[in-house]
Amino acid sequence: MLFELPDNKVLYQALIDRDPDFDGRAYVGVRSTGVFCRLTCPARKPKFENCCFFETISECFEAGFRPCKRCHPVGTSADNDEVVTRLLCEFEAKPHHKWSEADIARLGLDPSTVRRSFKRQFGITFLEMARLSRLRDGFETLSDGGKVVDAQLASGFSSSDAFRQAFARLLGCKPAELKGDGLLKADWFDTPLGAMIAVSDDRALHLLEFADRKALPAELARLRKQVKGDLGLGRTAPTDQIASELREFFEGKRLDFDVPLVMHGTEFTKDVWRELRRIPIGATKSYSQLAKQIGKPSSTRAVARANGANQIAIVIPCHRVVGMDGGLTGYGGGLWRKQKLIDVELKIARSKGLIDVSG
Repeated sequence: MLFELPDNKVLYQALIDRDPDFDGRAYVGVRSTGVFCRLTCPARKPKFENCCFFETISECFEAGFRPCKRCHPVGTSADNDEVVTRLLCEFEAKPHHKWSEADIARLGLDPSTVRRSFKRQFGITFLEMARLSRLRDGFETLSDGGKVVDAQLASGFSSSDAFRQAFARLLGCKPAELKGDGLLKADWFDTPLGAMIAVSDDRALHLLEFADRKALPAELARLRKQVKGDLGLGRTAPTDQIASELREFFEGKRLDFDVPLVMHGTEFTKDVWRELRRIPIGATKSYSQLAKQIGKPSSTRAVARANGANQIAIVIPCHRVVGMDGGLTGYGGGLWRKQKLIDVELKIARSKGLIDVSG
């Protein structure tokens, strides 16, 4: 299970020592290079602040990291699947190539088999993995003030139209529509559960979503409309703050989030979101319980819709809502993330003595 690893300082020392005891049990993602490695990697060691640690290879891919070409971290995991091994080798050789099902077929592989193999091995398809990796390169180029053509080349797109279309699918608008000095600024950062996109102004956070959430483009489009297109790329103080607070949260050091929020919704929707934030860490509630607590017991369906409309993931903890029987219900970031968030919160609550460790 995730979060059963030692703390990051112990893992970083293991990285420095190239400790073989962690080989295959932990991986390091290096923010400054965008690659992930075994802890025994012979490459020059990164600074501690540039490292994030993962338990599985799939989590590294979900966070947007590419496998290191020196230590080949996917080798052992993929050895038993020739399809995965072959395509990962191709991906390492051409990380910026615009992969398609036609490319897979030209390699003599069946696209359906490849889809199933990668889903089984990593929880993400090969084409999704390649697309996220390439778009991230372009996103970072634009965030650093680069031109659209530079971002296009960094993403490996030979066609500017294709890059703009792919970018639009991710962010809900074309690169040229983003203002360099926008009132709101979007940026991308890593978490143990995958890359997240934050949108904030100089004072507060407006949006926080996983980069692969299907509803993200529509959410960003609505946000752009609300600010009359005044959206750009870059960092603000609230984005730095939420990135730091999330690191502390995943390390088990933070119970609550202090970043100021702007909630875009009706008064009813905001009431639901405020009630979500009152659910104690380590606890869960059903939609009907939430409806009763806001004084509208007959509005269970409306509460469910408001829960699904939440666009500030984790901070407004819609993942704490479960079915009447305690089972997991829908979550825009994926049920696997919902389960992991519940697991890490239970661990934090127990470590702080907030719930009975025997419960």
